[in-house]
Amino acid sequence: MRVGIMGVGNIARTMADTLSQMEDAQLYAAASRNKEKAENFAACYGAEKAYGSYEELARDPEVELIYIATPHSCHYENARLCIENGKPVLCEKAFMGNAAQTREIISLSEERDVFLAEAMWTRYLPSRKIIDRMIADGAVGEVMGVTANMGADLRHVQRLTDPALAGGALLDVGIYPLSFAVMVLGNEIEKVTTDCVKFETGVDAQNSVILRYKNGAVASLQSSAVSFTEQNGIVHGTEGYLIAEHINNVRAVRAYTPDGRLVREEFPPAQITGFEYQVQAARKAIAEGKTECDEMPHAESIFMMELMDRIRKEWGVVYPFD
Repeated sequence: MRVGIMGVGNIARTMADTLSQMEDAQLYAAASRNKEKAENFAACYGAEKAYGSYEELARDPEVELIYIATPHSCHYENARLCIENGKPVLCEKAFMGNAAQTREIISLSEERDVFLAEAMWTRYLPSRKIIDRMIADGAVGEVMGVTANMGADLRHVQRLTDPALAGGALLDVGIYPLSFAVMVLGNEIEKVTTDCVKFETGVDAQNSVILRYKNGAVASLQSSAVSFTEQNGIVHGTEGYLIAEHINNVRAVRAYTPDGRLVREEFPPAQITGFEYQVQAARKAIAEGKTECDEMPHAESIFMMELMDRIRKEWGVVYPFD
């Protein structure tokens, strides 16, 4: 599969490095609004083509999948450009800037019968199946709660503080704890309790979210763009607890008895970067004529954006395009 990358920032470099080591996909083209940046990126990672506009990439007949690696605020217009040109899309998280954009772009992809998926890589990683299997096997008994944290000092990243670029901790790092909770506990959320501390620009610098589920389970989640956390996910059960080490790319999953005795541990298989799984899932779905991935279906992308919209509304955090 020939893949084009739209945007040439840090996350695009991770994808390019991944593609350079894959057997069933290759980096074919890179596009930036700055032609020189695109050419340097292409030279660095061995892409055949470099474009100084996104339109050129979307119209290249050789491109079979476009990976969008631009800021959140640009995802809607970038994805729309690709879909209108019949190009399958794998779009970085956060998928769109808000739920309205998410519903619109998904509707367009389904109407045009063009593949579209959110590149929320934790949904595709083998570690997700490990966690699901251990819970299903009764490793912790009945699941009653989740705790998850994700944080780093990102104050030097300009887009993280800019409302016009859909900045704030929530969409960038907060989506990881939220996704971890939803992957474990599901979507039946009864109540959301939340608060945040804001940057001077008005977007969230750090936040806390509590989700109460209809079955009585509770998730306590924290994310920060100003401080570091241990970045673990913990599943609390009636017969013990499970720790997923480093929730945005799980290194190990360990189950413990109530008194802290390790009873089971599993490790994900060796990987390139972890990004290969979402590319493989997209390739498979496209080959099967689908417009979405089983691992991250459209309904789930809509649900997650609606949840984050709901949280932002509680904080009074508004983006210019809302």
